[in-house]
Amino acid sequence: MVIKRRFSASQFWTDCIKYKATCAQYIGELCRYLLSQAPKPVDKQHQVKVMFGNGLRPQIWREFVDRFQVKQIGEFYGSTEGNANIVNFDNTPGACGFVSRILPIIYPVTLIKCDPITGVPHRDSRGVCLRCGPGETGEFVGKIIEGDPTRSFDGYANTEATKKKIVRDVFWKGDMAFSSGDLLEMDEYGYVYFKDRTGDTYRWKGENVSTMEVEGIVSELLRQQDCVVYGVEVPNCEGKAGMLALAQEDVDLKALVKDMKSKLAPFAIPVFIRVVDQIEATGTFKLPKVKLQQQGYNIGKLSDPIYLVDLKNNDCQRLTKELYDKLMSGELKV
Repeated sequence: MVIKRRFSASQFWTDCIKYKATCAQYIGELCRYLLSQAPKPVDKQHQVKVMFGNGLRPQIWREFVDRFQVKQIGEFYGSTEGNANIVNFDNTPGACGFVSRILPIIYPVTLIKCDPITGVPHRDSRGVCLRCGPGETGEFVGKIIEGDPTRSFDGYANTEATKKKIVRDVFWKGDMAFSSGDLLEMDEYGYVYFKDRTGDTYRWKGENVSTMEVEGIVSELLRQQDCVVYGVEVPNCEGKAGMLALAQEDVDLKALVKDMKSKLAPFAIPVFIRVVDQIEATGTFKLPKVKLQQQGYNIGKLSDPIYLVDLKNNDCQRLTKELYDKLMSGELKV
């Protein structure tokens, strides 16, 4: 096993060649960082046959496999403390795992219908959770069975935090399940696809918007550059408007708006665009969505340029103090 102190997208494949690696691990945005590098001969000169991890976006899955000639991708989904963990063993593009639809009793995990924003489960007249059908997005949960170490959930040191991760009356009255807090979707065959985190999804123009799906498409339009999508509140508007943060000063915003219109539904196109110097990923190569969301679009507190998207004219307008004040008063509608 070879472990480096720091990840380097430019040196990754060179290191794989140097140490004759045949298997490699990825996490978060690592695969996208590799794709963002200019093509080089080392892309196909390595001996890596298998890569496993979590976070390979469906939008870049095939491109990643084709470019780097990795024969086997082992994408998995799960958490250290949870009991709802799954793996995609057979290279099905985009899937983070598989759950048998024939013998669900063997591995009692399921998707339940819920509010994608609050995470509150939807229930029937008996008070029991409603299961999702094929193609429906819901929260992934795992049944808790006391005395079974494979189905237990020991919780956290914080009692209140533990309570929040347990949903009751799921399959029947009195039972319990581990609440993942993640929105997934299962197809008719049992393949499962990650959609978003509950709370990250927001509602705009009467429609639910998956931040992860929008990020995947916009990142592709930006040639795999970093971008983060999140919902922000706008006075006198129901739901949250989409906001896009990107670290690319020379981006052609007008062209980006035009491209987004061709790839996204009107309600999913971000209303605000913030151009930042850089987006620093976490230690697990995840992007800092919460911090950016908390900062919002208050130009009085932010020095970064922020733009209002003008879908009608395929353009962007710099958010000035005058426009910001009109937005806050409700005079300017978005």
